This record gives sequence, C-alpha cells and structure tokens, in this order.
Amino acid sequence: MGDVMKEDFPIFSREINGRPLVYLDNAATTQKPACVIDAMSEYYSSSNANVHRAVHTLAGEATEGYEECRKLLKSRYNCDFAVITSGTTEAINLAARAWGEYNLNAGDAIVLTEMEHHSDIVPWQMLAERIAVELRFVPVEDGKLDMDALEVALEGAKLVCVVHTSNVLGVRNPVEEIIAMSKKVGARVLIDAAQAVPHELIDFKELGADFLAFSAHKMCGPTGIGALLISEDAFSEMEPFMGGGDMIETVTLEGSTYQSNEHKFEAGTPRIAEGFGWAAALEWISGVDLESHHSRLLEIARGVSSKLTERGMTVYSTLNPQDAAVVSFTHPTIHPEDFARLLDAQGIAVRTGHHCAQPLMDKLGVNGTIRASFYLYNDESDAEIFLAGIDRVLEAMA
Repeated sequence: MGDVMKEDFPIFSREINGRPLVYLDNAATTQKPACVIDAMSEYYSSSNANVHRAVHTLAGEATEGYEECRKLLKSRYNCDFAVITSGTTEAINLAARAWGEYNLNAGDAIVLTEMEHHSDIVPWQMLAERIAVELRFVPVEDGKLDMDALEVALEGAKLVCVVHTSNVLGVRNPVEEIIAMSKKVGARVLIDAAQAVPHELIDFKELGADFLAFSAHKMCGPTGIGALLISEDAFSEMEPFMGGGDMIETVTLEGSTYQSNEHKFEAGTPRIAEGFGWAAALEWISGVDLESHHSRLLEIARGVSSKLTERGMTVYSTLNPQDAAVVSFTHPTIHPEDFARLLDAQGIAVRTGHHCAQPLMDKLGVNGTIRASFYLYNDESDAEIFLAGIDRVLEAMA
C-alpha cells in the first residue's frame, strides 16, 4: 500500500543529500498528491477569476470549483455549516471572536487541557485579557487526560476546548465521553481536530460537538486553508468579527446587514486556488481506507518505538489502539536538533522542538522532543531506513 501510493506524490521522486526522501514529519504537514497540485494549477491557468461576484464564464467556473470544496466538507463530515478559514488556527480564533465575544462574560469558565496546541490556548488567553473569563486547565498524567479532574473543572463551565488527537504524543482523547460530560453541564464544545481528520472519518453531528476545527494541509490538501464546522445552535449565536466584501447583504452609509450563511464569516477574497486543491484532496482521500492504514501505520510506529527504547531512547508516545502513528522521543545526551540535522543528512525528515505545545513539554519535563510521524504513503521500508539512520547517528556521536 505504501510504495504504490508514493507514486501519486511528485515529491518522492526527489533525493535529499543524495538519498531518497524519507518523510516522517507528517504531523506538521503532509505531502500533496499530483491531483491536488494539478487542480490548483488548472484553476490558475484556465479559470482564474474572483468568486461570488461576477456573472462571466470564468467567475462562474471559479465559484463553482471553490464552493465544491465546501460541499464536499459538508458531505464528508455531515455538517450544515462549514466556514472556510486559513487553517485550524484561524478557525479557533474565529470561534473565540465570533462566539466567545458575544456569549461569554467576565467570570465565565472555559475548560482547556495541558495537552493543547498553542492555537487552542493563546486565543482563549487573549479573550481572557479582553473580558476576564476564567481558564481552567485539565492536567495530563502519564500521557492521558485526568478525567476526574475534568469532571471537577466542568462545574459551571460555559465552553470546553480539547484537542482530539495530540500532535506531540499521538494520543487520541476520549472526545465522545468529554463531549457527553460537557453537554450535561450545558457547555459548548470545541474540538481541535487538526491531527484527527487525517486519520479517521468524523461524523460531526453524531459526535455532538459545537465546533470542529481542522486544516487541509494535514490531510494531503494545500496549506493556507482549513475549516470550522459549526452546529446549528452555535451558529445562531455567532456574530461576524471581520467586515468587508462578500459577507454583507446590504451596505448603506447608515449601517450594514450581513449574510445568513457561512459567508457571514468569510470577508474578502477567499483562498480560491486552495479551495480547488482541497476539493481534489477530499475526493482523493475519499478513496482511501483510513481505518486499514491507521492499523498498518500504528503497527509500524509501535515497532519503531520498541526499537528506539532498545537503543536507550525515552519514548513519550503510548501508541494505544486509537492513537495516531506518532513517535515522540528523546536521547539522554544528544540534543534533538543535532539528532534531526544528522538524520536530514541521510535524507530523513523528522520534527524537533516543543511542537507548539510548551505546557505539555513542561509537564513531560523536557524542552522538546524528536518526533517521527507516519502517514498514508509511509511503509516498513521507511521505518527501516529511519532506524538505520538512528544507528548511524548513535555511532557518529558515540
């Protein structure tokens, strides 16, 4: 499965430092199949025009192609409202501004976790500075959320924000249980699904969350585009925070009225080429058996984790059955950045640093980790090359 799929991705014809590329930085961004690249190029070369405005042929083609992305999002994830954003970060900031500003008051509690990406911490800290909401953080113990602490934190909470799957540990949180607990106390729920949608198909209505934020580039789509899926009830409580063209119904010198659909939150010229590209990615990934690949990649990651432990590494990923194939680890003496540079010299791409999750790094007692994250086009040969590269680094640094 892995080798065959690599043929769909032009970048894997490239060599790095004279060696075939082994790409294991998929939690940061995934590679793009040719159909995505071609869709964006085709838009620019044959249908380039602005959307939603003109009646000429090019504008009609551009609008139809761009809105196809939204149609596919609604169909794939079973939702009524899909606001297209620049990515997960903008999606969460949109929720903070367009919902939080209008539905939260000073003293209201927002529940977060120590596992959150900075994009699901900083917007709420900024909101707290503006309207003095209370932020409560659920602790992480042994790589898992403390569910007893969550139950205590939920008392009186108005909003719960939780990462579906950790970008550092790959751990999949019990989001279904968390949502049910949150709904019992009347709290709205936002799920950061940036690391989830690449690995599993989510039914938004069945899940029961109010907001679901994710990015295209984590699932073989383009960078610079993402979405915020919104429940009908939450959508009715939101007001636009950015004004301009396309989000209005009427504008007079005395005031303006706004559209009632998702365009209300999409002021200005949207990411048109990226919409074409994401539509192509959504079509492509719809033909992929994510569940089968998840099991295959998790087994590869478990094997890598075991071999790293044998080599004296500290592995922080637990790799439970529903977790993503992410192996986060450190060496007792070699700095992660040095390790990554020596791997790159062998054509192996991994991530190092705090992974935009400094509170979790603090909890783990490290400044950063080395992270190898596997995706659809990776296979056993990539794992073998990676481990051989690890051995060369250890030998060189001995």
